[in-house]
Amino acid sequence: MHQKNPFTKDYNFENLITHYPGLKEYVFVNKHGNNSIKFSNNQAVIALNTALLKAHYDITYWKIPDINLCPPVPGRLDYLLHVAELLQKEDIKMLDIGTGANLIYPILASRHFNWQCTASEVDLDSLKNAQEIIAKNESLKDIELRHQKFKSSILEHIIQPDDTFDVVVCNPPFYKTRTDAERNNQRKVDNLQLEEATTQNFGGSSNELWYKGGEEAFIKKMASESEQFKKQVHWFTVLVSQKEHLKNIKRAINKTLPSEVRIIDMEQGNKQSRLIAWSFQ
Repeated sequence: MHQKNPFTKDYNFENLITHYPGLKEYVFVNKHGNNSIKFSNNQAVIALNTALLKAHYDITYWKIPDINLCPPVPGRLDYLLHVAELLQKEDIKMLDIGTGANLIYPILASRHFNWQCTASEVDLDSLKNAQEIIAKNESLKDIELRHQKFKSSILEHIIQPDDTFDVVVCNPPFYKTRTDAERNNQRKVDNLQLEEATTQNFGGSSNELWYKGGEEAFIKKMASESEQFKKQVHWFTVLVSQKEHLKNIKRAINKTLPSEVRIIDMEQGNKQSRLIAWSFQ
């Protein structure tokens, strides 16, 4: 985890419970004698996120539908900390592609870094939920939401002619089909010997989980579209879950003739991931 991430240490569950009492019912003492939660339990992770956002960022309202992904706050902040090192400036303007119902990147970017945030989303229900989060938190009122009306587009129709952004961030859909997503979900349930799949934190709506061709196809499409906006965006960045996709993704980005391409490795516990960033400036 990034050295500047405030969540590198164990959670202070007693303090978190004072900020969000609803977390208490999910906390238990593990075999090592430490307080913890079952991270496979969707409601437990939502409760933990709610407590973290309230305790650290004064977010008084944060709710997401059961069908939507519940992102880990520390991991999402890690992405933004690496992005901040790319930029090395203040007064950042960020565009989040596919913000989802949880709005997590704009929340963290605006509250942790005081960045100016715009976010896009293709799903109207998710967009409505994100707007409700903004409406019920005065500190988030400056976040702008935009509806992506064209499912085949990523940056097009979102970035307008008079827009300029320092950075684009994106956590792309991972799977190629719904069947792939459901098969992986079942594999996780089986591996963890879980009794009730419906209680697990492996959910997600269609636009969050799969895209025709998977993350590789999505990022290639994003790279192709980025060339149109090379004078309006300083850095384009996107998470890459599968290391084996990097070679083809980097080749697709290089076809657009960027001035610089960077691959940044990230690590959260046992999870390895990376982001790829490119710039024409």
